[in-house]
Amino acid sequence: MKTKSIQEINEVYDLGLDKIVGQIKESRAKRVLLQFPDGMKPYAQVICDEVSGRSGAECFIWLGSCYGACDTPLGVEEKVDLVVQFGHTAWRY
Repeated sequence: MKTKSIQEINEVYDLGLDKIVGQIKESRAKRVLLQFPDGMKPYAQVICDEVSGRSGAECFIWLGSCYGACDTPLGVEEKVDLVVQFGHTAWRY
């Protein structure tokens, strides 16, 4: 299976990379956890590399299960500055 480029992935998924990178820079996050639903996990490394390269943050991929936007990884609060969830409907507050 050929690895897709970030441009190819962004054609299928609205990644919102500009917004994500902007939020990382604005919050001065140094360590960022990226969480993906199962369908996007094959593209996780390419997305991680892009986010890290554009933001300067150290990015990590959550490989555990993810059942929706309310399913945030437990115990990471002290290890990362920001959690970014991909593939979910935006929270309305």
